[in-house]
Amino acid sequence: MEKRQALNFLPVLAVASFLVKISGSSSFRPVLTGPDLAFSGPRVVFRCVASNVSPPVIYELIKDGRVRIGRNRDFQGGQVASFPIKVTAASEGSYHCRATAGGTREISNSIKLRVVTPPSYTRVTSEPFPPVAYEGSRMALSCDAEMGSNLSYSWFFNRKEITSSTSLPFHFVENKLLVERVTPEYAGNYSCSAWSSVNGIKRISSSTEVQVTIKVYVSKPEISFSVHKEGTSYHGNVTCWSTRGSPPVNLYLLLDGKEVNSVTAAQTLAAWFLVVVVPELDMGEARCRVKTENQDLTSEPVNLEVAPVGGNVKVEVEYLYTADSKLTTARLSCHVSRGTFPYISWLFNDSVLPSESHPDSHTQPILPHIAFADRRQSLILTKLSPEESGYYRCRARDSYDDSGPWVESAAELVQVTGFCMNITEAVTIAFCCFVLLMLAVGSACVYKMFENNQAHTNSVPAK
Repeated sequence: MEKRQALNFLPVLAVASFLVKISGSSSFRPVLTGPDLAFSGPRVVFRCVASNVSPPVIYELIKDGRVRIGRNRDFQGGQVASFPIKVTAASEGSYHCRATAGGTREISNSIKLRVVTPPSYTRVTSEPFPPVAYEGSRMALSCDAEMGSNLSYSWFFNRKEITSSTSLPFHFVENKLLVERVTPEYAGNYSCSAWSSVNGIKRISSSTEVQVTIKVYVSKPEISFSVHKEGTSYHGNVTCWSTRGSPPVNLYLLLDGKEVNSVTAAQTLAAWFLVVVVPELDMGEARCRVKTENQDLTSEPVNLEVAPVGGNVKVEVEYLYTADSKLTTARLSCHVSRGTFPYISWLFNDSVLPSESHPDSHTQPILPHIAFADRRQSLILTKLSPEESGYYRCRARDSYDDSGPWVESAAELVQVTGFCMNITEAVTIAFCCFVLLMLAVGSACVYKMFENNQAHTNSVPAK
């Protein structure tokens, strides 16, 4: 009876023993550790371990759920299985560990490995290319690495890094450095560095420098005409120039609308052209023309006509006052009615005043307080005192002929006394005199009316 009862319990014990084995074998779970980011080239190690499991344990490293990378056995229990691999571009993917013990197989957590390719062969490219931009236009520089992934970028201007505090007007967009409206101060040398970082370790590839040129638009050309005499021959010189712009430029001389000469100015913005001139003969209308790859500008015209100095010469005097109406300065202007290139000379009491630019240092100046303006056409008496009183004249001759005749003006008197009153004082005195005069005239009129009335009374006959 007892044996029969024992036999009846055998299936129950077997089932219980099987359940214990199942519960014990399914309680372990392997844990996989390793990098999720790695540079291409070096080796990395994945490690797998399962706790609370009876040996032997078989560990397998699986990539992307199907490719077995390696296999290790743990005969002691609790030992870590290591799987070193050399990282290549093909190493990128999802990894997990598969552990088998006591006929039970378990899967670990997964790790997704991203492979970072260090940058190499980095260079700067530009838009426009070559890196030459005009002021006000858009410029874009790109930092291009031939190889590399997970990249960041740093930019340098004249070997100084462009940081967030100094970035204006620069803008960073991915691997590009943008300037919407360039100005000349952005010309210089630009370079960049592409870099990747893994666990605080940087791999950097730097470009060479690229020189960026910012060109300035050329201003409207100006033109001038001068003449000089050699012996009995006259030679004209036409000067063409722009006050602003970036060379090189092409400068042309146009005569009556036709191109007669041209110069390529590589370093400057000016050119000089020789022309034939004959006094008192109109040689035509000249213009300057400047051309660049995107500009074509023409100057105002100038007539190539040389009229010798002649006609009337006249001096006009203008007195200048301060804000409080005090007389301080006199301005004398010399007007020449005819002459293209007059040279003006001034005389004071028949003595020639020295040139402002070539004073005679060995003699005492005739008038110490003078200045010339408008190519000596104006003489300014900067200080008025009795010693500046006298007769002033101007004379003119052709500037290109030192031996030419002078044409003189009449003398103009400038009189400065020791007593000078301002305008307010003069107006006050004049007004007082006017009032006194009106009182005198009014008194005379009243007296005359009274006298007429008296005479009329005496002439009435008696009745």
